[in-house]
Amino acid sequence: MTRRLVLGPFNRVEGDLEVQLEVADGRVTEARVNAPMFRGFELMLAGREPMDALTIVPRICGICSVSQSVAAARALADACGVLMPPNGVLATNLMLACENLADHLTHFYLFFMPDFTGRVYHGRAWQAQAQQRFAALAGSPTGGGLHSRQALAARARWFELIGTLGGKWPHTGAILPGGSARAIESAERVRLLARVREMRAFLEQTLFGTPLEEVAALDSLAALQRWRGRSAGSDLALFLDIADDTGLAKLGSGPGRYLSYGAYAEADGGHIMARGIWDTTRQQVLPLETQDITEDPRHAWYAEEAGAAALHPMLGRTLPQADKAGAYSWNKAPRLAGQVLETGAIARQLVDGQPLIRAAVQAHGGCVSTRVLARVLELARIVPLMERWLLALQPHAPFHEAHVLPDQAQGIGLTEAARGALGHWLCIEKGRLSHYQIVAPTSWNFSPRDAAGTPGALEAALVGAPLDSTHDDATSHTSVAVQHIVRSFDPCMVCTVH
Repeated sequence: MTRRLVLGPFNRVEGDLEVQLEVADGRVTEARVNAPMFRGFELMLAGREPMDALTIVPRICGICSVSQSVAAARALADACGVLMPPNGVLATNLMLACENLADHLTHFYLFFMPDFTGRVYHGRAWQAQAQQRFAALAGSPTGGGLHSRQALAARARWFELIGTLGGKWPHTGAILPGGSARAIESAERVRLLARVREMRAFLEQTLFGTPLEEVAALDSLAALQRWRGRSAGSDLALFLDIADDTGLAKLGSGPGRYLSYGAYAEADGGHIMARGIWDTTRQQVLPLETQDITEDPRHAWYAEEAGAAALHPMLGRTLPQADKAGAYSWNKAPRLAGQVLETGAIARQLVDGQPLIRAAVQAHGGCVSTRVLARVLELARIVPLMERWLLALQPHAPFHEAHVLPDQAQGIGLTEAARGALGHWLCIEKGRLSHYQIVAPTSWNFSPRDAAGTPGALEAALVGAPLDSTHDDATSHTSVAVQHIVRSFDPCMVCTVH
């Protein structure tokens, strides 16, 4: 017998999320993901001075405000043709990396790992260790959540980086189309390096138990197993034990196509982590054609353009239609050439050719365990880069290039937020913003069905997930597996800004 369940609101996710499940024989047969909160930021921007975007879009989200600022600044830079000086590129990369890595740390210690301290896993050999390190009630008399508390303290010190680089966090105003408004002096660079090395120490002592470079160099599943034997007391090794015991590699299979806009700019216009599409079936990186991006509002509460269900973000509009028949989300359905894509740290690592993540995905697919592994591996890869970027800053060279916005222009701003591909598309007419559309990472991963009825990445990943009863009432059901799958994508529902 098929029955319907509605799960939500979810805790330990950013924003409001509701998941409707069709269940038969104890497993999910169909899922619909609802972003139930309408924000309307794109409507707020219409008619404003173009530079107002740099003040408004960071307010979309408090935890990824730098990412929104970077995307807006790049769209404005594209509209006027200004290029950042090398110091501006480095300072922007540092702010973006600081925010992204803080999110990865938060996700692992505060959002994802506490699921394994609950009663559903009572009696597992590893649970006492999980409770000691990751329990959500960190101030409990049992002393649980020790490493979660340490991660919070490390994160608080970490954000002093953005306080120096950008003046404040969140919603820094230092990021501009031509670079950074905040020049860094030599003495400040020394203090910033000290903060980065504090984070390195926490990661090496607690999360990994070995130097970051050793973790970043892991190039196969066999190498990961050898490292695991040497680092048995680390939090990552404990996660791998838990993943094996709970079958996380069998949960939440992704679409097999992964999108990265390219992470961390270089002064010559390239990216430190590559741009493109990773096709798991073909085992190759395909070029990204941004003109093939569309948003399909068929099952979203928005009016559709006559004769065209899916439109490019430069053409699409955000016109709420709350009583629309067949709709079930405030999120549109982004597609690339009509295909569903997944984005995030796993996509960045696959497109960039990181051998361990490619091997893990080839063996297990884009699943719960490989998503978390990719996110954690990114911590090991990016912290050493931040040290090099700080040393490369030239304190007496320009951090910013002046710019003049034209009265008529279009611009595209692409970046990689912690959760994946973030794009801003804008038009300027008569010196004012006439059009602004944003496609956020969670818009890709948590999209509803499109006009063809194809489910989004999470909707498809939930199919097959088992349900478990954790209550005395036999009619009351939940699913820790569903929670693992949802949290493995690290949703930020407030960024589905339509």
